[in-house]
Amino acid sequence: MDRARAIVVGLAGVLLVLAALLVHPFLEFVLLAVLLAFPLRPLQRRFEGRFGERTTAAGLVVGATVTVLLPLAWLMWVVIREATTFVERVQRGEIDFSAVETSIRNVTGQDIDLLETARRTLQETGIGTVDGAIGAFGTAADLLIGTALTIFLLYYFLKDADRFGRWLERTVPMSSRVYDQLREEFNDVMWAVLVSHVFIAVVQGVVAGLGLVVFGVPNATFWTVVMIFLAVMPIIGSFLVWGPAVVYLLSVERPIAGVALLVYGTIVVSFTDDFLRPLVIDRYTETRLNPGAIVLGVIGGIYVFGFIGVFFGPVVIGALRAVLDVYRREYVEDVSTATASE
Repeated sequence: MDRARAIVVGLAGVLLVLAALLVHPFLEFVLLAVLLAFPLRPLQRRFEGRFGERTTAAGLVVGATVTVLLPLAWLMWVVIREATTFVERVQRGEIDFSAVETSIRNVTGQDIDLLETARRTLQETGIGTVDGAIGAFGTAADLLIGTALTIFLLYYFLKDADRFGRWLERTVPMSSRVYDQLREEFNDVMWAVLVSHVFIAVVQGVVAGLGLVVFGVPNATFWTVVMIFLAVMPIIGSFLVWGPAVVYLLSVERPIAGVALLVYGTIVVSFTDDFLRPLVIDRYTETRLNPGAIVLGVIGGIYVFGFIGVFFGPVVIGALRAVLDVYRREYVEDVSTATASE
């Protein structure tokens, strides 16, 4: 590498690091814009010839704001309100854990003070106040700026995605064939996660949440949102909420509701995972992500990317597999074929 090229590459590396530092504070909102833009791109391509790319992108952004961002903001407000109410009731000792403690003692033989444990956990995690509970989701200013940034980026992701793709193809040091294969693999991975995991997670979380409402589980809206995020993980997702809810109903001497929720969760909620997920995968995507990889991606994604990591963690795992598949086809199998022919 000559001196001039080394200087350019070094400068590009420094600027890339600085750009990453600039993006990092709002990484969740940037990824949310990418997540929203991907399923909207086919609509952008379909209508921009008739209405123009700017008008089409603006219309799709308005539609996404009304149907996704505003409901998401409302759900976040409900979750914060219910979480704050729960925290305050625990601190005042208004929640009676005695029935649950008795059930645990009967099953395990161990005496557990759930009220004291809850208070200590809230104190250690810093969400023992209203400000702390709201802080778990970011300050109001961060949310406002982040939402505006998501809308702004979504517009340009829709309008300029094709131009960015062409620029990237000319810039990255790889052949057009390899670039096209990577693009197709990444596209399939995104659809696999969005359609077969995110869509199913929303359906499963809502279905399970209806069960919590019908059978009288407290704070059902809050737990429904939790189940939507957990349901991205196949098999065990929403069960992590409705399973303990069954135990809660039985412990507070509501056996009919508890058994009914158990039957509902086992048959109706599990149906969305056992039947809908394979059906959607077979119809809309060729990529199948291993359940273990999805669980690892979800948990690791939360730690790395925040709440949006629930969805982007599996994307990263799937993208890694896609890159390895392309590498195997282009550089391993070709070499093996050439060696065999010799």
